[in-house]
Amino acid sequence: MKKTIIFLLSAITLSIFSFSLRAQDRKMNVEDFEKRKQAYVKEKAALTDEEAQRYFPLNSELNRKKFELNRQYRQKLEKARKNNQKMSDEEYRQIIENDVELKMKEAELEKEYSAKFDKVLSPEKLFKAQQAEKTFIQQEVARFRQQEKSKGKNK
Repeated sequence: MKKTIIFLLSAITLSIFSFSLRAQDRKMNVEDFEKRKQAYVKEKAALTDEEAQRYFPLNSELNRKKFELNRQYRQKLEKARKNNQKMSDEEYRQIIENDVELKMKEAELEKEYSAKFDKVLSPEKLFKAQQAEKTFIQQEVARFRQQEKSKGKNK
């Protein structure tokens, strides 16, 4: 009986520890992603160290704000879906209005930060930095999908 209890406690402790490690890995991967993205953008947009030091914190701030807007939108959407399995036309209309509102708020943020970016980078470098970030993200998504496809074949 003692051996069974010890075994169960060990198994639970091990699973909690491994879950904790996986959570840390995800966090480290986000940090790694950001470092690689910044290096890629800096190279492709030919940013100087000084330009990069001014651009990346501002860009990260914009991305955080956009992420928060999207998180709030997803919460509203999920709440609407959970509350009603069969939604009315009015509820669908509200979701559509929320979507339009999200896009308008994102556009307002883009406009606000456009003025801030103008003080940090030349228009050419800003354009190149934004294009490089989009390209990097597309490449990362493609790489991730390829890894997932490979994992699926190996199972």
